[in-house]
Amino acid sequence: METLQVGRAKLTWLNGGVNHLDGGAMFGVVPKPLWSKKYPVNEKNQIELRTDPILLEIDGEKILIDSGLGNDKLTEKQLKNFGVEEQSKVELSLNALGYSTNEIDKVLMTHLHFDHACGLTKWVNGELQSAFENATIYTSSTEWNEMKYPNIRSANTYWQDNWKPIVDKVETFEDEIEIVNGLHMIHTGGHSDGHSVIRFEQDEEVFIHMADIMPTNAHQNVLWVLAYDDFPVTSVHQKQDWMKYGYQKEAWYTFYHDAYYRALKFNEQGEVLDKVERSRK
Repeated sequence: METLQVGRAKLTWLNGGVNHLDGGAMFGVVPKPLWSKKYPVNEKNQIELRTDPILLEIDGEKILIDSGLGNDKLTEKQLKNFGVEEQSKVELSLNALGYSTNEIDKVLMTHLHFDHACGLTKWVNGELQSAFENATIYTSSTEWNEMKYPNIRSANTYWQDNWKPIVDKVETFEDEIEIVNGLHMIHTGGHSDGHSVIRFEQDEEVFIHMADIMPTNAHQNVLWVLAYDDFPVTSVHQKQDWMKYGYQKEAWYTFYHDAYYRALKFNEQGEVLDKVERSRK
């Protein structure tokens, strides 16, 4: 498991599963000859996308960023359509670190689409229960409302199985919340109306988790946004702001979906200063 130390925060990438989605959908109006130079594509025009939660150890707390694909949550048709080759091994990843699911204190949900939220619940004796028994789950109030009352389009990605069993564990916020000293969740909208990014700062050390506003390293260009985005122009504006901010800070940008990089650090010109590559063994 790859790790990164940013100030007093230790980040470890867990195995949350993998799917394969249409490359055109993941890059919107960007022509394939452009995006395929930056991110590999298979014969079905699909790109590999991890769904790997980040374990954040800070100030004696164990915090997850998003929850993975979960297990036995998707139908056979969905497994095929989403190109799922591997379901979640988050619990095994935690065990390998000497931890258990009941030691997770908080789960920070950037948004609640199925590929981020299926890991919030698990099957126990035929019933769905919280996968992280003692954790408080944080998400924006806008996203939580959308999860519970999806529209005709979003109903395909906001599933009752992912929220009903954990309804008593959810804490929502409006615009911004400080989780621990220096660690903030900020409501951005864009990819979904309730989408949030995560920022940690300690002196000169910074990481920014852009979630699905910049799901892979190939989405660094501010204009390269997803066809899945509910509000693509908002995504562009948010990415402009967050890239400018992070470049000035020489921040680390961390990824949940990227199959090749866990994190990249950029300079003020947007050039790569440092990187954490994902082991593909």
